[in-house]
Amino acid sequence: MIVTAWITFCACRGLAKVLLYLSFSNSVPTAWETFASVVSSTGTMGNSCVCREDSDLEDHQHGSSRATRGQARRLDHGSGVVVDAGEARSSRPRDPVRPPRRGRGPHEPRRKKQNVDSLVLDTLAVIRTLVDNDQEPPYSMITLHEMAETDDGWLEVVQSLIRVIPLDDPLGPAVITLLLDECPLPTKDALQKLSDMLSLSSAAARQDALNPAKHRNTTAVLGCLAEKLAGPASIGLLSPGTLDYLLESLSSEAHPTVMLFALIALEKFSQTSENKLTVSESCISNRLAVLELWAEHSDYLKRQVGFCSQWSLDNLFLKEGRQFTYEKVNLANINAMLNSNDVSEYLKISPTGLEARCDASSFESVRCTFCVDSGVWYYEVTVITSGVMQIGWATKDSKFLNHEGYGIGDDEYSCAYDGCRQLIWYNARSKPHAHPCWKEGDAIGFLLDLSKKQMIFYLNGHQLPPEKQVFSSATSGFFAAASFMSYQQCEFNFGSKPFRHPPSVKFSTFNDFASLQPSEKIILPRHRRLALLKQVSIRDNCCTLCCDVMADTELRPCGHGGMCMECALQLETCPLCRQDIQTRVRLIAHVS
Repeated sequence: MIVTAWITFCACRGLAKVLLYLSFSNSVPTAWETFASVVSSTGTMGNSCVCREDSDLEDHQHGSSRATRGQARRLDHGSGVVVDAGEARSSRPRDPVRPPRRGRGPHEPRRKKQNVDSLVLDTLAVIRTLVDNDQEPPYSMITLHEMAETDDGWLEVVQSLIRVIPLDDPLGPAVITLLLDECPLPTKDALQKLSDMLSLSSAAARQDALNPAKHRNTTAVLGCLAEKLAGPASIGLLSPGTLDYLLESLSSEAHPTVMLFALIALEKFSQTSENKLTVSESCISNRLAVLELWAEHSDYLKRQVGFCSQWSLDNLFLKEGRQFTYEKVNLANINAMLNSNDVSEYLKISPTGLEARCDASSFESVRCTFCVDSGVWYYEVTVITSGVMQIGWATKDSKFLNHEGYGIGDDEYSCAYDGCRQLIWYNARSKPHAHPCWKEGDAIGFLLDLSKKQMIFYLNGHQLPPEKQVFSSATSGFFAAASFMSYQQCEFNFGSKPFRHPPSVKFSTFNDFASLQPSEKIILPRHRRLALLKQVSIRDNCCTLCCDVMADTELRPCGHGGMCMECALQLETCPLCRQDIQTRVRLIAHVS
């Protein structure tokens, strides 16, 4: 009886195991099936990347993500390709003006080495044609970035930039900045090797005087590295020989463009306090006091030198006994000017409020002080540099995202004229226009007819067909506005002096209808503005952005706060964590 029961028990248990196995195998995949599904869903294993031939397919499948900027969208607009679901692990979105760094996969061979000089010249030739967000960066630029991943490759790229960038290309220095800004940070050994290769000194600055392109490119490289580096690395790069080289490049015998970029390099080195002290002790202010006399020069290259010299004397290298420019400039006839309180952080504005320049690697923007809601209005701009600028009209809703590379013409509330690349910009989309490329000294006219809802752009009096697309989003509240790529400068005329090419239609000028208090016309040097800010008493619970209204708003989903609702509504991403803002919640105010 016991034996029979035991046999029955074993048979039942075996049958149960078989049935359980069959039911489980129908619902749960095998280990191989699991592995295969992972591979098929991700497409590749490891550090995957998409080759150029596959990038269009990936963009079509996943949709291109509009990132937010670094040396930004202005020159190349390359958009990142999303390949891996884990791509979101990067906490900092890519800059639209900068091209995406496309690394190699673990089994992908390095690209075939090409002549570096040819790659640099190819990049310079094609860079002005890259204008849309969905365009890939040129093959030459990608290859140069890959080469620069090693110390020897980085040195080779830098030497080529110095050797082959021509003097007469208006985008030359900007391309140097673009390429170096995207390359990996150089190691200490690479910087030392570069210093040894260049062997900079005052004697070196006097050599090859008939080859100013070499010295202009050298000073542009030094300036870019000074901006990119910080602390001990920047201090080490500004060796006594490098300082002597830059100071000698400011001598009257040097070519004006060499003087200009030597001064810009010294400005950028002086962003480090120890370097600033070193440069100031070299009596640079005496040299700049002579060069600032060129600020109104008819030669536009010398005028740039004069502008930067004057700005440096007012803001960086103070000269004892010298009166600040804003204290002696005559502003009695100026009723409208560029708004020093409505400008991105690195734009330089002259004490007259009518001239602006960008020497940073970001895309800097500014609006004027006067807003118009009806009528016909006109202003003019004199081109001082012929590189990338976007100038036109913008409302208060147009956002300045300088580090993301978005400026005037890059949203639905603004429209801009680009004379370098011969484009009209609206809502970050461009279309070609019929004008030739602008050049130094050209007069660009901007007519706004709010009754007919149209904008007309002029080049030396020759007009383009009217532009009307911006009026689908905005019909009033327009300001004159402009955005500047690196090393670009222009002068505005809002009617304080006669126009060079006034249009034939009847129009009004800002200067005739605007008004400013004397205190509102003063554009203080940065150190004086900072000193005044330190004296301002700020409440503990005030908004950290405007420092005026009580902080009563929290951003969701990140939960960060410390700002008022008015400021929060102007943000698209959290200023602390860069996470996209979905909602803004006003908290209950606690009365103390």
